[in-house]
Amino acid sequence: VLENQDLQDSIKPRKVEFHSLNFNTTLHWQPGWAREARGALYFVQYKVYGQSMWQNKDDCWGTPSHVCDLTHETSDIQEPYYGRVRATLAGVYSNWSLSCRFTPWRETMVGPPMVTVVHSNKSITVKLQAPHSPYKRKRGSKITMTNYYDLLYQIFIINNLLDEQHRVLVYEGKDKVIKIQDLRPGVSYCIVAKTYVPMLDRTSAYSSRQCTVL
Repeated sequence: VLENQDLQDSIKPRKVEFHSLNFNTTLHWQPGWAREARGALYFVQYKVYGQSMWQNKDDCWGTPSHVCDLTHETSDIQEPYYGRVRATLAGVYSNWSLSCRFTPWRETMVGPPMVTVVHSNKSITVKLQAPHSPYKRKRGSKITMTNYYDLLYQIFIINNLLDEQHRVLVYEGKDKVIKIQDLRPGVSYCIVAKTYVPMLDRTSAYSSRQCTVL
């Protein structure tokens, strides 16, 4: 019995955490500290805060993976959720490991906008597209993150003659099409952009670079 108890403790999943980008939400965990724990299988449950019953997540029931997609299960974005995971190995089951409370609207990270760059001889026109959520309208088109938050866009320009790392903020606001004027012909410029959520005071990562030579 003692050996079983040791195995139970040593395969118990660690660091059960929600990760969420644009409401694409996954539960992550690390295997228990025992070396044998690498061969364990995992069982995932979730519930809304305040509910007494846990729901099984069928796709992550007896899975060897250390990640479980709960996007669909956490679609009521104002509700707080919990996730929990237990492991099994050699007929022994660990206790459940619980996540912290997770509220999608508060905690999802909003991604950067999609950036398109069109140049003329002395200016660059930047076109931005808000990131999409996984949720769809009745007609099937994906709902953008501007439905859920008031978003501002930050545009930075990198003059490759000066310094790769030197990003200058040239615009912050809601416009989706921005013209940057008075640039030097023959110079290579790159544009990166971020999304800023004022209500949560949170900024996205940088978008991928879009570069052009005037």
